[in-house]
Amino acid sequence: MKVLITDKINEKAADIVKAVAEADNLPTMSEDELCNIIGNYDALLVRSQTKVTDKVIKAGKNLKIIGRAGVGVDNIDLNSATEHGIIVVNSPDGNTHAAAEHTLALMLSMARNVPDAVISTKEGNWERSKFTGVEVFGKTLGVIGFGKIGQHVAKVALALGMNLVVNDPFTTKEFVEKFGGKYIENLDDFWALPDFITLHTPKTPETTHLINENTLAKMKDGVRIVNCARGGIIDENALKAALESGKVASCAIDVFEDEKNIQGCVLREFGKNVILTPHLGASTSEAQINVALDVAEQVKEVLSGGDATSAVNIPALKPQKLEPVKDYMSIAENIAQMASQLSKGNLKDIEIEVKGTLADLDVSALEVAILKGVLSTNLMGVNYVNAPLIAKNRGISVTVKKSHQTTDYIGSITVKLNSDKETTEISGAMIAEHIKRIVKLNGYNTSIKPEKFMLLVPHVNKPGMIAAVATVLGADNVNISRMQVVQKSNKTNLDEKSMMIINTDNEVSDATLDKISKIDGIFDSKFVKLSV
Repeated sequence: MKVLITDKINEKAADIVKAVAEADNLPTMSEDELCNIIGNYDALLVRSQTKVTDKVIKAGKNLKIIGRAGVGVDNIDLNSATEHGIIVVNSPDGNTHAAAEHTLALMLSMARNVPDAVISTKEGNWERSKFTGVEVFGKTLGVIGFGKIGQHVAKVALALGMNLVVNDPFTTKEFVEKFGGKYIENLDDFWALPDFITLHTPKTPETTHLINENTLAKMKDGVRIVNCARGGIIDENALKAALESGKVASCAIDVFEDEKNIQGCVLREFGKNVILTPHLGASTSEAQINVALDVAEQVKEVLSGGDATSAVNIPALKPQKLEPVKDYMSIAENIAQMASQLSKGNLKDIEIEVKGTLADLDVSALEVAILKGVLSTNLMGVNYVNAPLIAKNRGISVTVKKSHQTTDYIGSITVKLNSDKETTEISGAMIAEHIKRIVKLNGYNTSIKPEKFMLLVPHVNKPGMIAAVATVLGADNVNISRMQVVQKSNKTNLDEKSMMIINTDNEVSDATLDKISKIDGIFDSKFVKLSV
């Protein structure tokens, strides 16, 4: 067997894989150059520079595994890899300490005006009073997103004598209190508490511009903000205005809305109260070594016939368990993703029910797919391997019920998410070989294909509603690929609500969604993205 290593991955990775295969360590190549040689290799290790496209994957006729030395896998065509039976692995934990330490470094540098004081002193000035800072001791740190990085930041902050408040819908009050902090369930109650705010959440439709004009107005005067998570969680124009008004005393930003055009970032206009770094969260020698060793060990294990620990596209399950239910894996994950995006409040538990022929099978693989779908909506680094552990660590219980009850389908799956505010229930089924459908949505009967972009529009059942919504979408250049109007099974009169379920060819912006929501007779429209 042979392994190709590229993108200047640490040489220790080659030493690991050489235990089971030959290893070639070559410079970063173009797509055509890679295609010319990839057919000779059983495994490929890359960082972010190499683009592992569908063309490369098709040329890699012997590939069994692709390893990404890092967290993100945006440079790898996951759909193509999955289609061709190639495992893709990453290293979700290799840069945890690096990202947490950079967050803390930025927070302390911001509090003490370190960058500008350094520049001033090197220029020959002695301006002590100009750079008077603030202590973090006794201040309140607000952490949004309490995964491994957020927890590490919080641990150090507590050691520095800070108070801790946490908001994360995927953790529990008991866990945060045991950790030493105070759990704030509602974000509206969170904003006014911290002196410092740090973000450790992925960028999702729910977290995009989480910090905006409205949320900034709810914060303490003189708040200080750190973002080493993802660009786009902060509305940079709104932050600029808050800095100008003094609402925000200072900020330290490592990630940006448009990192390919940092010259256009409005935060570059500011002086001493703004610290900007070029996405350095994972940029330590140790982190680069850790991620290289991690993926190399996984490649070695898979080539030896074992399982990967951080597979991002294929469950690390025995073939005899996966084979009988494999056709249902995709629809299980899709309905879970949809339920998670529609659910309001803090998730408490998940109920799964399988009916028909599925009731006679081991459905543990489907349970994993559902957990991945639910958790990945709001958390980074969730995959088929770690989803059960993440759910367990966050106190999310899962129950599975099997029923031989006769249905309209050979086998169906229902996912019910119970939060502190409501229950969200969605069912999916295979209506024919390779044809998956969402068949029930919070009491509405339907049979619609799950697609990447879906718009759900509950409305009063009266003339003109479809035309009104279509007019808004058309005006905003959103194309409708298909649509259904569905009703609840217990519908008794024309005054009850119906729902439009619309598949679109492109994303529906918040602005468009707002226009639709203002149409008379429309209720709580939602835009959902699925990884179909």
